[in-house]
Amino acid sequence: MSTQEKPKQQKNIFKDTLNLPSTPFPMRANLAQNEPQRRKKWDKENLYQAILDKNKDTHPFIFHDGPPYANGSIHVGHLLNKVLKDIVVRSQNAMGHYCEFVPGWDCHGLPIEHKVMTELLSKKSDKLNSVDEDTRRMIIRNECKKYAEKYIKLQSEQMQQLLTAARYKEPYLTMNPKYESRVLDVFASLVKEGIVYRQLKPVHWSLENQTALAEAELEYYDKEDTSVFVNFKVSDSAACHQLFGSSDTTDIHFMIWTTTPWTLPANLGITLHKDYTYVLASVDGKLTIVAKELVEKISNTIQKPLSLIKEISGEALVGLSYEHPFCERTGKIAHGDYVTLEDGTGLVHTAPGHGIDDYQTGLREGLEVYCPVQANGTYDDTVPEWIKGQHIWKANPIIVEKLRELGNLIHDYSFMHSYPHDWRSKTPVIFRSTEQWFIGVDTPLETHKKSLRDLALDNIQNTIEFIPDWGQNRLRGMLEARPDWCLSRQRAWGLPIPAFRLPNGDILLTETSVNAISKVFREEGSDAWFKKSPSELLANYDVSNDPSAPKGTDIKTLEKMFDIFDVWFESGSSWNAVLNEREIGYPADLYLEGSDQHRGWFHLSLLPALGVTGTSPFKRVLTHGFIVDKDGKKMSKSLGNTINVEDLLKKYGAEISRWWVSSLSFENDIKVDMSYFDQASDSYRKVRNTIRFLLSTVSDFDASKVSIDSLQADIQNIPEKSLEGYLLGKTSALIENVEASYKAFKFKNAHTEIYNFCNDTLSAFYCAAVKDRLYCDAKDSPRRQQSQYAMWVVLEVLSRLLAPLLPHTADELYQALHNNTDTSVHLQDWIRFSYSESNDWAQVLETRDSVLKALEAAKASGIENNLDAGIRLSENLEILESFKDDLSDMFGVSQVHFDTNTNGVEVIDLKDEPRCERSWKRDGTVTKRNNDALLSDRDAEAIGVK
Repeated sequence: MSTQEKPKQQKNIFKDTLNLPSTPFPMRANLAQNEPQRRKKWDKENLYQAILDKNKDTHPFIFHDGPPYANGSIHVGHLLNKVLKDIVVRSQNAMGHYCEFVPGWDCHGLPIEHKVMTELLSKKSDKLNSVDEDTRRMIIRNECKKYAEKYIKLQSEQMQQLLTAARYKEPYLTMNPKYESRVLDVFASLVKEGIVYRQLKPVHWSLENQTALAEAELEYYDKEDTSVFVNFKVSDSAACHQLFGSSDTTDIHFMIWTTTPWTLPANLGITLHKDYTYVLASVDGKLTIVAKELVEKISNTIQKPLSLIKEISGEALVGLSYEHPFCERTGKIAHGDYVTLEDGTGLVHTAPGHGIDDYQTGLREGLEVYCPVQANGTYDDTVPEWIKGQHIWKANPIIVEKLRELGNLIHDYSFMHSYPHDWRSKTPVIFRSTEQWFIGVDTPLETHKKSLRDLALDNIQNTIEFIPDWGQNRLRGMLEARPDWCLSRQRAWGLPIPAFRLPNGDILLTETSVNAISKVFREEGSDAWFKKSPSELLANYDVSNDPSAPKGTDIKTLEKMFDIFDVWFESGSSWNAVLNEREIGYPADLYLEGSDQHRGWFHLSLLPALGVTGTSPFKRVLTHGFIVDKDGKKMSKSLGNTINVEDLLKKYGAEISRWWVSSLSFENDIKVDMSYFDQASDSYRKVRNTIRFLLSTVSDFDASKVSIDSLQADIQNIPEKSLEGYLLGKTSALIENVEASYKAFKFKNAHTEIYNFCNDTLSAFYCAAVKDRLYCDAKDSPRRQQSQYAMWVVLEVLSRLLAPLLPHTADELYQALHNNTDTSVHLQDWIRFSYSESNDWAQVLETRDSVLKALEAAKASGIENNLDAGIRLSENLEILESFKDDLSDMFGVSQVHFDTNTNGVEVIDLKDEPRCERSWKRDGTVTKRNNDALLSDRDAEAIGVK
């Protein structure tokens, strides 16, 4: 028998002598089945509270949850948001900070009421129409509360399925009495500061839901509209001719351009810019006035020539009057700085009841805030007979035809443009003047003598940290351009604005009166507003001690008002209703939400907090992008491109979903497809298999002899120029880099560091290099125990580093390592140690790369198994000499020789040398032993033969 042949009959004999790997940690994670069981265990043990108790005396990290709506199941956007937040919570607690996290839900407002009303009107419309208004409101409110409670329960369970850690048994709900009371406390302080007022002015109005809307409640979609150029006849054309230096008396017109013909019945003025030059021109035989710089553009648009006659300054035209085309009234020409030469005619149709700029011009010029459009979008009785009762969208073509009939229409055309829509009903909104409550953003506060806008911009520029940096410009842009905050809504489901009307029309709303209602709501909730009389609500309010109350206020004569708060004011007061109410701390270290919250929760938390405390409610703002499909399109059920979170969890489990989230560059919009979760699953499996290998090789390691507490001292006994020295150096760097990534909220970096360490440092290098000694050395050999010790350290470290990202897997790893299911990695201290790898490792690894290339090339000459090869080296021998004992394992070959006569790297064919029947190595010591087996010296010693 050739010495190259391995006796088949002895194969199993030597297999039994190997230190074969063994671990209860399974290759298949079965996450969908095992995660719920671990969750039950965590809940039973109240693990999250135990984590907090462990850190109770440490420095807190104050993290505050922005509330999602209690409406529908969670979607992939929730998955992203909640997992990111949980990584923050778990990483901060893991690193030794007390991080209490209270999940919250936004319970009031239009999203819920809209859904409930749709159901009520289809099932109980007769009942709703047969009761008084107070009863009707309470029916709606009761149904909305049930609806909110249903989805809070559903979403809470779904969020916990994501393995998120929080006070789910004690969440904050904006409909809870204590929360409502705290919101009123904020409002009372803002009333005291003198920035709350009520006024008739244009606001975004939802015709579908018949309520005012804030900017944050708008979405923009394309809408087809009609654009018109219209002539308004000058009242005294002869006088106008004189301004142009002419004695002519022919009719002159002002040409306006508008994209909202339905607002023309409300026209009370025309605005121009006094510094522009205007011209008298002939169009279709009629004289009209337009801005000089827009003549060519107008001509191209209306496809008609404009024959110029004379020029005049805009200032000379200010004060002239004109006749409305179809209403019996005259208007006047006014100046407006907002008039531009970008589009139109340089003459802006002005309806103070239907636009902010128009409204401001109307205030300055003494024009009525006239709004003939009713809440449902139909015209009232003040408009011409031929459009009374018409809905504005249906009236648009009627008005255009009337203008054509009257000879005032110069041109009309349809066009598509981005237009604001109600975010719930997805229907177009309008500007409509109604009496609403506002917070003035430019009114100086009594305390600070600065406006909310000034305070906010100063904090954005100088105090708040933004992650990523572009969040600063985005939030600044929102604050620089925003109007006064419209606080009131005309709905039933919400927190009432506690205002009372006196018989003479005056309103009682003072700091003291609001605080009195706050105390009632704290005990009974906001339903008290609808159930109690003003006298009952104000039983503990003494009007005689309230100098801010209107003179002559008699509680018995008061009438309740029924506007409710914008839900953004409620959620924007959560810093007071949660952080202060529960004594968690103020301000928060971090707010984390999607990029839409720069105009939403970030923005509308900052304003009231600054108004009350003078301090931003958050030190940092972290922003993530939106979830879109693989083609970059917004996910929508109507497009059929959504991914159901429940389906994800059933197929992959929460851990794969969390692993995917942690891999994202979340600062921008995030593409998602089911195939991306397949990729995350493959990546997770590689990490898991690496962990499994480490666990299997330390199964017989006596960990009782080592300690985490003495780790720093113990690792100094590991030689720098050993495989374990290299591994511990990489592990030390891993801890430092991952901890820095968690602190900087760069979770992708943490994910990548851990994955590369497992895949490259461990699986591709270290584990491959030490496999022989782990399997074939004697169990108690010093180098095998050194390897096991290093692997034990790595497992302890990985269990902690992975815990924020993969809480189930990390716990599973830790319990398998300690053979104890009653312990948890989440209650262990963070591991930190310092170990610097030798600088010579760079040269060793470079040499290894050269060796592996040479071995690959040697396959062509018949050396297919690297253990059939030896390596001869000639370069950098001084450095490599100190690594000689480990080089053959690092290269995966049987022998390594140094020879200065060799050119670089030379592969030696060892197939003619005997091969060890136990380890398959041809290390030059293989010989026949007293058991008739071919064994190397190491293998013979390991099994006790000579």
